[in-house]
Amino acid sequence: MQRIPEPELMLDEEQARAYAEADFAAPHQMFVDLFKKHFGEELEGVVLDLGCGPADICVRFARAFPNCEIHGLDGSPAMLKYGRARLEKEGLASRIKLLLGRIPEANLPAAFYDAVIVNSLLHHLPDPSILWETIKKVAKKGAPVLVMDLLRPKTPEEARLIVERYAASEPEVLKRDFYHSLLAAFTLEEVRQQLEEAGLSHFKTETVTDRHWIAFGKIC
Repeated sequence: MQRIPEPELMLDEEQARAYAEADFAAPHQMFVDLFKKHFGEELEGVVLDLGCGPADICVRFARAFPNCEIHGLDGSPAMLKYGRARLEKEGLASRIKLLLGRIPEANLPAAFYDAVIVNSLLHHLPDPSILWETIKKVAKKGAPVLVMDLLRPKTPEEARLIVERYAASEPEVLKRDFYHSLLAAFTLEEVRQQLEEAGLSHFKTETVTDRHWIAFGKIC
């Protein structure tokens, strides 16, 4: 099945609310646990979360790594509105800074970051090289990088089955977006080719669930 791109930004208020209220505990906690698995339990400095959405991974990452400050970047004001409300509720507004902007043109508070994390952003981008080039630009030498995203199914029918398996009880807007995101996702082979072209061929890749892959490594 060929990739079918979807809109880059989730600007709609209904979309943002559904995403903020949905239960992503399992994949988001898995993301943090995978970072620990591949890079260790200790991390200090400033971390950049690209495509942070309503900040659930920012919050989980801040709890897991108490010596880190986190900058979360997202292009959707609606998503960031829910993210800022979450930070106030969690008492983490002093450690997590949410920023409105899009890569590659976003103005970031730090010139370089001690780690870069990215969850479910790549499939939104019309040109995947934007992500890899941004990571190379903003990450310090030796900085750990973890990217996780959806894995494109082989057929639309398989995509529909995945939606029903994992999001059957979610609002229709979330089920619709999940389906289109699966169709817009990349295969692991495509990701490996992207890394090769970006000069990041030393990054490792693996499939971690029936619908997720990760790419990880340190910036040389």
